[in-house]
Amino acid sequence: MDARLDFYKASPNAIKTLLAMEERIGKSSIEKSLAELVRLRASQINGCAFCVDMHTTDARKGGETERRLATVVVWRETPFFTERERAALEWTEAVTLVSQAHVPDAVWEAVKPHFSDEELVDLTLLIAAINSWNRFAIAFRKMPA
Repeated sequence: MDARLDFYKASPNAIKTLLAMEERIGKSSIEKSLAELVRLRASQINGCAFCVDMHTTDARKGGETERRLATVVVWRETPFFTERERAALEWTEAVTLVSQAHVPDAVWEAVKPHFSDEELVDLTLLIAAINSWNRFAIAFRKMPA
């Protein structure tokens, strides 16, 4: 499959907007390791090969284990994730798949105890950002190197 266009070159100002979101996310109190798990899970759901490859690589560089990376896709069935990580992964799935169930109250109740209000907004910004990156990479067929 060939890339359709280089969206970085085609509209640098559009990409600057996404990068500004990433800058804010980087300054948030969301742990870098958790942010990579969230990015990876959303990318898996969306079927973004480029982003799955990139965030798996970034998570490894950050010290994430192969076992946890291999089981993010089935996080509910493993004992490898903390309650905070589980809440974030569930929130990630609900927000990414917003058209299916409109982020159910039960998911909200599950995530609330693990994050401050500011963290919930930052986590949701992170999810919105990775979903945007996924859509760019999928639409323009950005391929892993």
